[in-house]
Amino acid sequence: MTTRQPFGELPAVFPDWSPYPDLESAARAYLRDPDVAMEALGGVLRGSMVLGFTLERFVNEVNGVWQEVVVCDGTRLILWHGEDVPPAEGPPGSITSSLRVVPLSAVTEVGCRRRLTRTSTGQAMVDSIDVYLLLSSLDEAGAGATAEDGVPAIRHDALRFGKTLDDGGAGQISRLEEFARLVASLVGRPV
Repeated sequence: MTTRQPFGELPAVFPDWSPYPDLESAARAYLRDPDVAMEALGGVLRGSMVLGFTLERFVNEVNGVWQEVVVCDGTRLILWHGEDVPPAEGPPGSITSSLRVVPLSAVTEVGCRRRLTRTSTGQAMVDSIDVYLLLSSLDEAGAGATAEDGVPAIRHDALRFGKTLDDGGAGQISRLEEFARLVASLVGRPV
């Protein structure tokens, strides 16, 4: 197995970003490479007010660190994604930094599924949440795919986010639900 140097230092324990109300503090607490993310996002935000955001990070032995920030400024979704470059594809310690801007007018549907469990006292508690934002653009993965009847399959692009008690905790579940409600409240409104 090849060992690679990380681009930035990764904390031994994943901190919880949910207590931080502002984007920069949350990114600095949670992301391995917050400077890269904030520089990329700042170039697009250029003083726009951040109405809401969500953060995600995965770590595994195959892909290394995968990080994502999604920001809503009232008219756009601004997505930053940073990912370790596999050892065979670049110098040790390299990462990609990608930016995507989606106008809220391109969001055609917002879906939020919560899984509830009962505590020992019988109270309902959210233990996971899955959110999707369906976009008017077509998914590139659908190109060339066909349905059972041989007709080309057309799939709309979607942004998907999820949190569980084990992956993020109650605070991040709540923040992701808050983000979904924000986007849902803005979809279809005149700009």
